Amino acid sequence: MTMHVLAVDDSRTMRDMVRLALNAEGIETHVAEDGVHGLEVLDDMAPPDAIITDINMPRLDGFGFIDAVRAREEYRSIPILVLTTESAADMKARARDAGATGWIVKPFDPAKLVKALRMVAG
Repeated sequence: MTMHVLAVDDSRTMRDMVRLALNAEGIETHVAEDGVHGLEVLDDMAPPDAIITDINMPRLDGFGFIDAVRAREEYRSIPILVLTTESAADMKARARDAGATGWIVKPFDPAKLVKALRMVAG
């Protein structure tokens, strides 16, 4: 069964890098450019096996996006990995409190990202 992932990041380069890394491993990747767009893409796809989100984005940041996803019953159990340049402990705690499953700091190692996704999404 093919894994489906939603990746939300305001950087086109980062979206492309994530998509390339995941597609190379047979993971179907949907992308969105910020939290608002991420919620729109979620509405247009079957619930993904996992979500990857950045924190610092325009319109709706990663914390707001995680809150919005977790507020919806059908998305409560979907693992959410935060992929960001931020590494401060308080940011990690805030993301965990919002409902994030894990935290990966950019620049990311594609193999580690895939491994983390497979761990959280089973």
